[in-house]
Amino acid sequence: MDWLTPPGHRAFKAAMLARNLDDEILDCAIAVIEPRGGGPQEDHCHAHDHLFVVISGCATIRMDGESIALRESQALRVPGSTAHSVWNETDAPVKMAGISLKVLEP
Repeated sequence: MDWLTPPGHRAFKAAMLARNLDDEILDCAIAVIEPRGGGPQEDHCHAHDHLFVVISGCATIRMDGESIALRESQALRVPGSTAHSVWNETDAPVKMAGISLKVLEP
């Protein structure tokens, strides 16, 4: 597995697990975020949604001006059109999965 730090992130490493799994799932990655790490620095938007799943620790999802704490075994779907970023505001590493999903059509 190749670990990398995405642009604009710090103390954050991610590895791609799979791409183009089906008509809705674009990719799936795993990430380890060290204490006080995360990103991107500036909240961002894009054309796909994310399903964030915390495997261990507690991640903070900054989304549209609010912060949402996700603990172990919790998940949150974040619309790509909503400004967002992911952070570790604790003193222990966070392990999480990030699944990129096509936007649901109404």
